[in-house]
Amino acid sequence: MGAQEAAVRLTGIVKRFGTLTANDRIDVLVRPGTVHAVVGENGAGKSTLMKVLAGEERPDEGTVEVEGVAHDFRSPRQAQQAGVGIVHQHFLLAGALRVWENVVLADEPGSAWRIDAAAARRRVGELASANGFDVDPDAFVSDLGVGDRQRVEILKVLWREARVIILDEPTAVLVPSEATALFASIRALTARGASVVFISHKLDEVLAFADDITVIRAGRVVGRTTAAETTPRELAGLMVEVAMPTVEPRSTPPGDDVVLAVEGLTVGRPGERPLVDDLSLTVRRGEVVGVAGVEGNGQSELLAALLGRVEHTGSVSLGGRVIDDLPTRERRALGLAYIPEDRHRDGVVLDLSLAENAALGYQGRAPIRRGWWFSRSAATAAAAEIIRRFDVRGGTPSTRARALSGGNQQKFIIGRELGSDPTVLVAAHPTRGVDVGAQSAVWRELVEARDAGLGTLLVSADLDELLALSDRLLVMYGGRVVAELDPRHVTALDLGEHMTGAHAPATGGAS
Repeated sequence: MGAQEAAVRLTGIVKRFGTLTANDRIDVLVRPGTVHAVVGENGAGKSTLMKVLAGEERPDEGTVEVEGVAHDFRSPRQAQQAGVGIVHQHFLLAGALRVWENVVLADEPGSAWRIDAAAARRRVGELASANGFDVDPDAFVSDLGVGDRQRVEILKVLWREARVIILDEPTAVLVPSEATALFASIRALTARGASVVFISHKLDEVLAFADDITVIRAGRVVGRTTAAETTPRELAGLMVEVAMPTVEPRSTPPGDDVVLAVEGLTVGRPGERPLVDDLSLTVRRGEVVGVAGVEGNGQSELLAALLGRVEHTGSVSLGGRVIDDLPTRERRALGLAYIPEDRHRDGVVLDLSLAENAALGYQGRAPIRRGWWFSRSAATAAAAEIIRRFDVRGGTPSTRARALSGGNQQKFIIGRELGSDPTVLVAAHPTRGVDVGAQSAVWRELVEARDAGLGTLLVSADLDELLALSDRLLVMYGGRVVAELDPRHVTALDLGEHMTGAHAPATGGAS
């Protein structure tokens, strides 16, 4: 295939002091009008490669060609002008602005003296509708759930008429039906000549939607194939040389002690429809209670209420103690650990070291706090143990969190929370954006913590994860628990039907 026949050709790419430093140079070719998946374990170099293509980083060696033209991108703006757009896994949005303002920011219609706000709002609405995105252009981004924020990021790229679209874990926050709808929109784009490059750790998704697949390990290409020529296990073997994650049936039942109790919880503004509506649930010692639901059905608000971040009515008890009036810090001191759904917003401070991040939320507890003093040596030791136990790659205790890949940041957060000896773990999408090897390790740690007596409330968009790890499954729809299911006797399809309201909602909560 000649250069003019390739949508993207990356040849001999090396990025020193990054992850693309193997002796073998990175070569990737993306055919026009196709969906090309780039897969590999966390830290393999996928995101670095995509940043090179998007103009966010310059390679030390190699060439970047877009539609037959060689480029030396020095900024994302230059890449956009060449027709390349990127949707990051972590959102780059202004919460205080409306949806349409975020979409057109720095590319507003109108004149140098006046933005045509009416035209911008109308065109953003039309763009959203044309791509099947149910997003209100006038909504403030700060009021949106994670799934809708993802859609706004995609709209930003579509607004700029990118012909090469890079998607970094585009369905990490979506349930299967939403992912299918997203890729239907992507297929419509490729039918019109666009080319899509996407990073994903969901191998079933890769095989369902990609035309071509490039596998990267340790900064070099170790495999090129097509969806028709491979299987999830073969891809996993190329990526990390570990087995696909599985969970053995538990040999002992959960304990009888209730460690988390929620009764009649309601979250919402007076006079408006509640976001969480009279919800009740319990978690027992050594039990994993899974919470399934399409994004935007109250899961985020439930988590915020458990952490003490939003006002609510009803009651939340931890270990038999009512904690409604306690701030987040005191709830955590009582044994509430939290894996957040947005690790950059709530999990790590990117410009702090891993030692400092190891202390976040625990800086008032021994051994990190010694009398009136913060013990840097204890924080360093805690970070080193997390790095060792959870195979956090790419850093030492002195490394800034920003230097880690997203998946390794996630592993670090999970290690910090499980290492705090909690009574209850509230886990939101714990394996979002991690590779097969890391997923297997995280599942193993959660199961070991469960067997040691940890009660876990698991909120996840990964139905396989919910079915594998949960002892009981609760389904949220419209802010209420509408079903309680036994994961041993339901399938992902059954679960999806409950999540989308195919079954009549129950009138009460679940315990």
